[in-house]
Amino acid sequence: MNFSRHATRKLSSHPVLAGLVCVALLLCAAGLFARLQKPEILRASERLEAPLEGGVSYNTQPALSVPTQITKIGEDYFIVDCYHDQILTSPEIDRPLTEWLVMTDQISRGHTIAGDGTVYLADDTENNRILVFEKKDGRFLLTQTFDGIGVRPHYVVYDETDERFYALSSMTGELYVFFRPDRDSSVALEKILSVPELDQVYVRSFTIDGDDIYFVSGNSNILRTSKKDLTVLERFPVPPQIAGMIQLAHIQDYFYITVSTDLYGSQDYATLLRTDDLAKLAEGNWEDLYASFIGGGTPYYIGSFDGHYYLTEHRIPGHGVWQFDVTENELTDIVTLFP
Repeated sequence: MNFSRHATRKLSSHPVLAGLVCVALLLCAAGLFARLQKPEILRASERLEAPLEGGVSYNTQPALSVPTQITKIGEDYFIVDCYHDQILTSPEIDRPLTEWLVMTDQISRGHTIAGDGTVYLADDTENNRILVFEKKDGRFLLTQTFDGIGVRPHYVVYDETDERFYALSSMTGELYVFFRPDRDSSVALEKILSVPELDQVYVRSFTIDGDDIYFVSGNSNILRTSKKDLTVLERFPVPPQIAGMIQLAHIQDYFYITVSTDLYGSQDYATLLRTDDLAKLAEGNWEDLYASFIGGGTPYYIGSFDGHYYLTEHRIPGHGVWQFDVTENELTDIVTLFP
């Protein structure tokens, strides 16, 4: 007897049983599909048994020391005070620095922080690790650490499009991708992407632009790569005097680029420039904007929130953070926020 036909006749004579079997099959298929769709975890990190609490003590430093980033996540503002080895936070941006709280002082020369509304990731540059925080009852809790994140992780970004955190190892050309696999506050490392030609090249940041990721010069080229796998799609050569770039920001019709040094490490070439076409840089064709601020220092990262743009800067006492607007490609309302 053909078993399949026999079973089919038996099920057809019991419609309730047939319905239950169909539901079971659908549930199994759905479960299998979900398992197939769930991303793999490359590395997990145990949550700290006793999370370290931040956001309790006030900042005691009257001025910033090499501020690298100012940003807003949710309703909170953050300043990465790099050479003071701390990240400051405040619910209001215009408070005096001594009224900002210390979110964490568990970093060594950290540069950036990013968040998705549930967790916050910060690079702990000199310790080669990424720190994970969450906010509870107005306090910031250090809940996880990821050690061995390349060499001097330098820049962390949260990408809302694919709900992933990207962290750059500044000396190895590796991009570490983190996510929340169970949609709770636990973070895992999903994968590591790399640009081999950037290994052993100092690269201070990257810029996600749609399906592309731009890496600023460090090897005398700006690279446009595929966000999916970091395949190099295009190279934009730059001359030696602006080779030590910090960040590229696409604002309206221009690419704004902060420069720390020339190819040989001299900060005498630090500046802020812009161009409407990256290919023009090889010809030395760009507009220098640093005189619109003050000049003479080292502009660092550019951020945007609350309808304004912000620029951090060091080497100039009294000018740590700038706020400015861009109206029809013109810089306006440039003011100093923090000394």
